[in-house]
Amino acid sequence: MYLDFHGFREKPFNLTPDPRFVFLSKTHKEAFAHLLYGINHRVGFIALTGEVGSGKTTVIRALLTQLDSAHYRTALIFNPCLSATELLQNINREFGIPSDTPNNSTLLELLNQFLLQQNEEGRTVVLVIDEAQDLEASVLEQIRLISNLETDREKLIQIVLSGQSELIQILEKNEMRQLSQRITVRYHLQPMDFADTVRYIHHRLEVAGGKGGVVFSKGALKQIYKYSYGLPRLINVACDRTLLTAYSRDSTKINRWVTSAAIKDMRKNILPYGRMRRLILIPTATLLVIFFAGVIYLNWEDLSAQFNTSKQLEAIEDHKENYPVLTEEELSKVMAFELGQVIESESARRAFNTLASFWKVPIVPEDSPFSHPDALERAALSRDLRLYRFSGNLGTLLRLNYPALLELTFPNIPGKRFVSLIGTDDDQVLVDPTIGGRKSFSFTELEKNWSGQGFVLWRDFLNLLPSPSFESKGEHIKKLQSLLKEAGAYGKSLTGVFDSDTLVAIKQFQLSKGIEPDGIVGGQTLMVLYHSVDRFGAPKLQAKQR
Repeated sequence: MYLDFHGFREKPFNLTPDPRFVFLSKTHKEAFAHLLYGINHRVGFIALTGEVGSGKTTVIRALLTQLDSAHYRTALIFNPCLSATELLQNINREFGIPSDTPNNSTLLELLNQFLLQQNEEGRTVVLVIDEAQDLEASVLEQIRLISNLETDREKLIQIVLSGQSELIQILEKNEMRQLSQRITVRYHLQPMDFADTVRYIHHRLEVAGGKGGVVFSKGALKQIYKYSYGLPRLINVACDRTLLTAYSRDSTKINRWVTSAAIKDMRKNILPYGRMRRLILIPTATLLVIFFAGVIYLNWEDLSAQFNTSKQLEAIEDHKENYPVLTEEELSKVMAFELGQVIESESARRAFNTLASFWKVPIVPEDSPFSHPDALERAALSRDLRLYRFSGNLGTLLRLNYPALLELTFPNIPGKRFVSLIGTDDDQVLVDPTIGGRKSFSFTELEKNWSGQGFVLWRDFLNLLPSPSFESKGEHIKKLQSLLKEAGAYGKSLTGVFDSDTLVAIKQFQLSKGIEPDGIVGGQTLMVLYHSVDRFGAPKLQAKQR
């Protein structure tokens, strides 16, 4: 629309990557140097992290263009939503290796042969995995196993994990320590400073064919930097809207007033927090009045607390389209405001009762003392349940496929608050109670205030705890072998002896489910085992009804 007016051959601030527009700032050059150092010194694992829009993909593409085919063989995996087998198939396909087998060991063997051949011919093999923060634990474990392919002197493959800042948190988790310890070269890509932001803008204007007709004043550049914090993607968004606004005003001179108007136009649909909160609370209060009137009519004492909670969720869901779109910061404030209305022990009691309804056990009455966390353990045991204390990332917790309590923390609010993780909806998770008129949230929205701690109710249906030890015997071992057989992990006879075949079956099952293959039949392994067969009826995370 504005190309002819401003004298451009093409749009200077497209969001799609284009190698002709590549601009490496000081931080991008440092990141590039770290990657090149790690690859050429064959360190095995390299991690590149940065905020959304910081230019990680730009650095990766610049790196790959520098690695000539005579000395390097490269592969780029940019679809993180893969299983461990699919990952191996994609890697082999990228390297031109047979990939049609679904057998992991065969795929690994073919990859190993390829790596040995390339090593003999003097080439370095580089595998880059983008958006690595979205990889499942089982896939990260498969990547770690790939890194084991080596000679007596050096690693046969150099693996670059590129991802958002969440990747740092994932690698800090205890269950990721084996992988994290192998990453010896790391770089976190910082936003550009003001000087590089100015050079970046001028560079893109020049590449797009601008002949000096478009001039951003110093005030306009400061406005763009203030809005973007030096993140290239946000710079592109702000500059593109500014050029459009200048065109609409018939101006080629872009000053701070034009830029401010453009940025204001982009933000016009985001309401201030105070007004947004009023818009939420008024309809919410109306819904609560209707809800409690219905409770009186239906006789509250004859119903479970969670049936009514579900009704409330459905009522709010029907109206949620009327709520304004919230920024991540505004949503966090809403969560703090709404969940902060109850004290920590009451928040824990309500969340526990939501999980109790899934297990069809009695809820904890309002007048009962409920001091977190010991009360959770006591309440579970008194209902013939166990409490599994989880520490890790949200993806790992979701793979357990059990309703869970999530422990949240908020600045300026003492103690903890709790929500119940009750289901999934594509890339969203469903929680109870509703917050800000919503019950579905993205991983990022929820993890912003999640402590990383969770609590899962489960039942040891066959009384297999404490974990049986190697070479132990008895009826409980026979029950374990039978359970493994039902889950498709054990093909031997039911000997009632914890032998090597039983141990191998346990490790293979654990590996297939993204659990550390330690051969220990602990709470997590049993929880997943019980879910792997149909006869126990343990509750699972719900899928959103459409």
